[in-house]
Amino acid sequence: MDIMELLKAALFGLVEGVTEWLPVSSTGHMLLLNQFVTLDVSKDFWDMFLVVIQLGAILAVCVQFFEKLNPFSRAKSASERHATWVLWAKVIVACIPAAAIGIPLDDWMEEHLGSPFVIAAALVFYGIAFIVIENARERKARDMAERSTTRPRHLAAEINVGSSVTERADALARVRDIDSLDWRTAIGIGFFQVLSMVPGTSRSGSTIIGGLLLGCSRAVAAEFTFYLAIPVMFGASALRLVKFFLKGNSFAANEWAILGVGCTVAFVVSMLSIRFLMGFVRKHDFKPFGWYRIILGVAVLAYFLLVA
Repeated sequence: MDIMELLKAALFGLVEGVTEWLPVSSTGHMLLLNQFVTLDVSKDFWDMFLVVIQLGAILAVCVQFFEKLNPFSRAKSASERHATWVLWAKVIVACIPAAAIGIPLDDWMEEHLGSPFVIAAALVFYGIAFIVIENARERKARDMAERSTTRPRHLAAEINVGSSVTERADALARVRDIDSLDWRTAIGIGFFQVLSMVPGTSRSGSTIIGGLLLGCSRAVAAEFTFYLAIPVMFGASALRLVKFFLKGNSFAANEWAILGVGCTVAFVVSMLSIRFLMGFVRKHDFKPFGWYRIILGVAVLAYFLLVA
């Protein structure tokens, strides 16, 4: 067993765990890392590894939100269990657009849109989108706060709930907790998830942007993004494994170890990343991630232009 290959797998797991849940594109980061750190495996295994390593990340969501997502919990009342089933139904329905469009186009997207230039363009474009959307939400919050003195007392109090304009923007959101997420908004977020098929877009980034545009608070947009990932990532991993084995491939001993190390590290790091993001969005906006995407996208474009 080559210890260096296991260390490389751990590095990929680290990058996956950090970037899967932050709106910065995990696939984009993994493909870029592969330009500098390459696993000594076949192309078929690498293509499978790039997707299946996400199983470690998604298991972190299942553990982190187990009580919230468990419809059989004895600690829940009958109405709470019903609400959990409804939440699962919204998640499944919201995943239909990505499944209907993504499965038929999976091979085509992989073949034609995996270039560093596409990744760079997507990083920059959605980075700008985050900044524009957050500025618009905060501008609205400022305007509402300035006019609040002429409004009814209860509405004025609601507008000024936050100690910062960032918190006031969330206080004005139409959907401020996951239980009040309506079907139309859930399905709308599902359509935004389709955008993540383009490498560099970020699945979490596209659904968070969709949630913000459709009236969700940052916390609700992020939380629903985590839930949407469960069927999407399990389904994508299963599809990629089936393709891997249908080509006549099998796992060698070192490949089992590489995949196991990658998934394990992705799980541990994802636990930390999810906790960080949920704490971060309660008091901060997504603009830092937008600026990070723009800077990284420009750096990637410059690097590959120079290399080419």
